[in-house]
Amino acid sequence: MTENRLVVNPSPHMKCIKSTSSIMLDVIIALIPAVILSVYFFSYISAIIIAVSVATSVLFEYLYNLAAKKKQTIGNLSAVVTGVILALNLPPVKSSIWIAAVGSLIAIVIVKMLFGGIGKNIFNPAIAARVFLTVSFAAQMTSWVAPGIDSVSTATPLALIQRGVQTGYLDLFLGNIGGSLGETSAVALLVGCIWLLLRKVITWHIPAAFIGTVALGAFIFGQDPLFHVLAGGLLLGAIFMATDYVTSPITWKGKLIFGFGCGLITIGIRLFGNLPEGVSFSILFMNALVPLIDRYTVPKSFGEVKKNA
Repeated sequence: MTENRLVVNPSPHMKCIKSTSSIMLDVIIALIPAVILSVYFFSYISAIIIAVSVATSVLFEYLYNLAAKKKQTIGNLSAVVTGVILALNLPPVKSSIWIAAVGSLIAIVIVKMLFGGIGKNIFNPAIAARVFLTVSFAAQMTSWVAPGIDSVSTATPLALIQRGVQTGYLDLFLGNIGGSLGETSAVALLVGCIWLLLRKVITWHIPAAFIGTVALGAFIFGQDPLFHVLAGGLLLGAIFMATDYVTSPITWKGKLIFGFGCGLITIGIRLFGNLPEGVSFSILFMNALVPLIDRYTVPKSFGEVKKNA
């Protein structure tokens, strides 16, 4: 007679058919509208910057794995995603071509691979690279131009509002403004957000808390909430960078706290800081607090014994 045994393992009992490569592919698809409109508004220079950023990101990951004699990981497409997002954070000028390569080196080798590769990095690679580039190459990273074939130097909407000049909502929504490649068109980023939500790649918690906090803060201090939502890198950061699986909290409570913190720091820098934009700095700061947020929001495992003092 065959003995039947019921084996019960500790929770969580989870199964997911999604792989890292399939998730990254969904993110790439979601970024396509922003890529297309960046090329439309800023011509061939946008395509070159994106191509260089992606190519160098993949190359640096390949070379690192080769040198460290590790299994190649470029097939999971995470380096491609990092390259695209990094490029969308750069201004549409020729100097961004070599800056993209430097940023890829920082993002892939320093921030990602030296920490153990995907899943082990503390900070979002694209965010950390942008902050490094902003601090190291301030002049090049703030060389904004207006859309068009004969692009001329201009200021971003956030810089203009500090001078008392506000950009129209339609231009902000469509992307007919100066700024980084992926920060200009709100409609392209929102289309990508809808795709990620439908595919259940991200949840609403971080984007809603992040964007909502910035809007509420702007309203409290007498600013235009809709302008602050559409201008700058808020949508790009809230949708594509703050929601990074590795560097964001696990639970829905933690995600709301994370998004609230990002929004609070962003609006604080925008209104009271020396920089017109604070999205990248806010996400980077909150990345460092994720272990603490998870510590107080992740439920205790069933049957866990509390250690004695």
